[in-house]
This record gives sequence, structure tokens and C-alpha cells, in this order.
Amino acid sequence: MARDSGTEALAELAQERVDHRFKGLPPDAAGLTVAELTAQRRNLFTGGFATPVLALSAERLEHNLALMETYAARHGLAFAPHGKTSMAPQLFHRQIEHGAWGITLAVPHQVWVARAFGIGRIFLANELVDAAALRRLAAELDADPDFRFVCYVDSVRGVELMDAALTEAGAGRPVDVVVELGAGAGARTGARTEEDCAAVADAVAAARTLRLAGVAGYEGEVPDADPERVRAWLRRLVALAVDFDRAGRFTGLAEIVLSAGGSAWFDAVADVFAEVPDLSLPVLKLLRSGAYVSHDDGHYREVTPFNRVPAEGALEPAFRLWTQVVSRPTAEQAFANAGKRDAAYDLDLPFAQVVRPSDGGPERPATGVAVSGLSDQHAWLRTAPEAELEVGDWVGLGLSHPCTSFDKWQLIPVAEADGTVVDYIRTFF
Repeated sequence: MARDSGTEALAELAQERVDHRFKGLPPDAAGLTVAELTAQRRNLFTGGFATPVLALSAERLEHNLALMETYAARHGLAFAPHGKTSMAPQLFHRQIEHGAWGITLAVPHQVWVARAFGIGRIFLANELVDAAALRRLAAELDADPDFRFVCYVDSVRGVELMDAALTEAGAGRPVDVVVELGAGAGARTGARTEEDCAAVADAVAAARTLRLAGVAGYEGEVPDADPERVRAWLRRLVALAVDFDRAGRFTGLAEIVLSAGGSAWFDAVADVFAEVPDLSLPVLKLLRSGAYVSHDDGHYREVTPFNRVPAEGALEPAFRLWTQVVSRPTAEQAFANAGKRDAAYDLDLPFAQVVRPSDGGPERPATGVAVSGLSDQHAWLRTAPEAELEVGDWVGLGLSHPCTSFDKWQLIPVAEADGTVVDYIRTFF
């Protein structure tokens, strides 16, 4: 799909009507378009928003986008952030405006979402063997000569299935594929040995509908990952690219794709990719980190490479989930109205950060308040003697794991520091 069509699709999002699909929005906004509601610049705390409501910080979102743009450029990396994190085409386009080469995705549905909004370069970090999806992919490639698509292959059988489906579909353009090197015994996907990788590459060479574009993998799956083990695996990946190039496997290309990089080890990727020797063609060193866009207050706060390289900057957690205290049965316990349907909980429970009193008093730290559990629609709050908390108070929660935070909300307010809502982010999960 051409970029102009994608721009039109983005504009159409602003014409969606606010209705029962969207949690947390002001009840009196029902029937307004998103554009009309945005123009009102309502305040998140006084403008009629209902709890629970998830909000993104406008300033922190922009900071994170700019920081990773700078980081990738400084290290000579192309950047295809993983779109599965947000599944938000508005954010895809902002990432591209901030220098991203394209968007990484994981499954066909996500590809179709990106294409509907004009994303012209997609890296699918998965092997694609579904015949129906391959038929549609062939049609997309044939219809748009500017569309660039790359995906993993990690088995001879997978290559055979791809070739058969694409041949049956009458594909006119070959699909670019990269051989995925597995991260080790017991890791996730990927060919386990260099010999296996060579066999997959041979199968690609024999398939009329495929073209070998490079090599890739995911260092986040290295068993017992530490800096030494991760760098050792990344050097295997680079050596595989060098060996394939020496064997003449990358004929007919403009560049060789070399890709890795989740959100925990991109400093190691930058270091090892800087060691890549001169090859017969330019190398597209493609980083795929995705969680940075919102960052978080838990898992990624702990594992981000910026903790190891503080001179490079720091990401800022952009999410906050606002929930209201609905019960205070004892001095040691309270309950708020956000639960598993609203908050990520697969890595860590949410973190109580601030309290906004129901009487309109100033925001204060959530001293003595901790989330001890989640039901479907309730947060269990443990309250120490020093906790100041009453029924009706709003509690601001930090979250851990962006991927399972975005997916619970279809329309997310973006608020400035004073609470003014300046945008709404639409997701497609």
C-alpha cells in the first residue's frame, strides 16, 4: 500500500466515533469523533475520564522516540522497532519519522495492519509457512513494487512449504528471507548449527520464489544470558554472514541484511555489529528493539542496556494506569477498580506510585501502598500504617512489560505533564 493511502488511513482514525469500545474515556464524549475529543484538550483528571484509564506521557513518549533514533544513528545501525509491542500505526509512523528503516512484526495479522496504514518496509521475525498468508503476501508484493518484506527461514521443510505456496499463488516477486540462527540448545526458534543454516540456505537457493537476503536471530533467547554469552552468539551470527558471503550466497542483492536486537541487549548488538568486516556488499545492520517506545517501571527498567551505558542516555517509563479506590475494608487493605483486564501482570504486578485525593488535594507519593495481587477487575492493595488512602482516591500505577499493557487498551489518551490530553493512540491487537 502506498504511503499516501497509509496517511489517509491514519486520518480516518481521527474520524472514529467514541463509543462503548473504548475504556476509560469520558462518558459524555460518546458520539464525538476522536478528532473532536482531541480538540477539546480535556484534562485527564478533571475532564470526565473514568477509571480505570491507561495514559501515555506525551513528553516521555517523545523522549524515548528521539533517544533510540540518536542511539541507532550513533552506532551505525538501521532500526526496525518491533511493532508487536504497541500495534499502534500512529506510533509506527512516529517511529519512522524518527529514523526507523521500517517495522518488525511477528505474525501475518500484524503485517496486514501495518500494510493497511502504509508501512512500506516490514521485517517479519518469524518463519511464514501459512499458505493463505503467503498468497496474500505474494499479492501485496506484486501490487506494490516499493514494498520491502523480509522474513525468517529456519528449516528446509519451511522453505519447501513457502516455495510451494508462493508457486501456487503465481508469485511474481521472490520473497526475501534471512536464515535464522538459533540462540542455543533449548532456545526458541532458529536453525541450531551452522551446518543446519547452510542446508536451509541451499534450499532457498533451489526455490524460485525465495531470495536469500541475509542472516538474523534473537540474542534475547541465549540460555543463561550474560554479556559474554550474548556477544559470543552474536559473533557466531556475524561469522555466519561472512561465511555465506564468501560462498557467494548473496548474489543479486543491493545489501546484506544482518539483524538482531531485542530490548535487553542492544548494546551488545551495537558492539559486535561494529566489528563486521567488509563484505562484498553493504551490510544493513538492523536492530529490532520494540519495548523502548513506552519503556516501563518494572522488567525493562531493570534490564535496559542504558543501565550499563548511562552515558548514552536513559529511557523513561511513559505508561501510567489510573485506578480508583472502591473499598477500604481494613486498615491493612484496600481495593481499586483495575485488574487483569487492564494491567500487565505476566512479568511483575503493577507498582503503586502516586495518589490523587478525591477531594482535589495535591498529588502525593503512594507511601505505604503496594499492589499485592490482581483479580479480573480489582487490584488488591496492601496498606501500611503510614498509607493515606480513602475510598474515591485515584492511584497511579506503574506497569511492567509494554507488550501486555498496550494490548488491553484500544484507545489510549496521551497526556502532557499537567494532564492535558493531546492525542489518542489506537491499537489493533
